[in-house]
Amino acid sequence: MSMSGWSLRLYEVADELIWTAKLNAAWIGFTLLGGVALGIGPATLAAYDLARRRVSHESFHVLPAFQTAFRREFRRGTVVVLPLLVAGIVLIGNYLYFAALGSSASLPRLACFVAFFGLAVISAWLLPMAVHYDLRLRDLLPKASLVALARPASSVVLLFVLVAVGFVAGTVPVLGLLLAVGGWIQLDSWLCQRFFAENEARLHLKGNS
Repeated sequence: MSMSGWSLRLYEVADELIWTAKLNAAWIGFTLLGGVALGIGPATLAAYDLARRRVSHESFHVLPAFQTAFRREFRRGTVVVLPLLVAGIVLIGNYLYFAALGSSASLPRLACFVAFFGLAVISAWLLPMAVHYDLRLRDLLPKASLVALARPASSVVLLFVLVAVGFVAGTVPVLGLLLAVGGWIQLDSWLCQRFFAENEARLHLKGNS
């Protein structure tokens, strides 16, 4: 690769890192602005909305766009995200409780472990779907669950990326603080946009056949 090619690639990488840091900072800031409990839901959907727009190559300023999306998604984001978060916390708490009991509780501990990662995969589909499709709130969980089961290979990819992001965040805490949430949301959005496009193209071909 020529020097100009390397320079362009480095610029693109730096641009993505800066964008990810901005998205991560906006998510943290608006989550705190809502007192965490009332901020994390709309901040998460706002971040997914901006990530979707980034994937679509839209141009916008992060802070005003995030603020607008946060206000728009305040109620819906709370209803969508908080139940997923509470379920995840309960599963983690149960896993730790059963782990403390030792080998006598290995089966319920395994069940909590599997359920937690199942919830993570469904959430990885559900949150991009919430900003990509015009779906009723009650339809999000069933459709995300159905897609997760119908596309196991894609679900495995999403889970692998999530675990990789979590591993990096745990290994290098500074990167975790600066990039982890924004990086996961952007990667999740980028992958799901492609999965959605593939699925829509396949459905279109079936409809024309």
